[in-house]
Amino acid sequence: MAGEKAVPENNKLDQLVAESRQQRDKREQGYREQALKMYPWICGRCQREFTRATVQQLTVHHRDHNHDNNPADGSNWELLCVYCHDNEHQRLLEAGRETNAPTSSETTSGATHNPFSSLKDLLDK
Repeated sequence: MAGEKAVPENNKLDQLVAESRQQRDKREQGYREQALKMYPWICGRCQREFTRATVQQLTVHHRDHNHDNNPADGSNWELLCVYCHDNEHQRLLEAGRETNAPTSSETTSGATHNPFSSLKDLLDK
C-alpha cells in the first residue's frame, strides 16, 4: 500500500522538476538571445572571441547574481566563457566563506592531546 502512494508523489515531483527546468530554460533562452544580439561574442574576462561554431561556450553572467533581474538594456548581464563564468561563481563562494569565517577570538586553541607525552618515560626505561 505504501508503495502505491509513493508512485504518484514521485510522479508529481518529477513533473514539478520538469516544469521548473522548462521554465528556467525558456527564461534563460530569452535573455541569452537578447544578450547575444546586444554584445559582441567576446568573453568579458579573458577576451576570447567566439564564432557560431563555439558560441554555445559563451554564457550570460548576471552581475548581481539575480537571474530574475533581466533589464531590457542588458545592464545586469555580461558574456563570459564557461571557464570564466565558473571562476566568477567560485570566487563568490569563496568570498562568502571568508565573510562567515570565525574571528580569532571565536577559534579554538587547537588540539590538547599530545600522543608523545609519555614518550620520554618509555625511552628512559
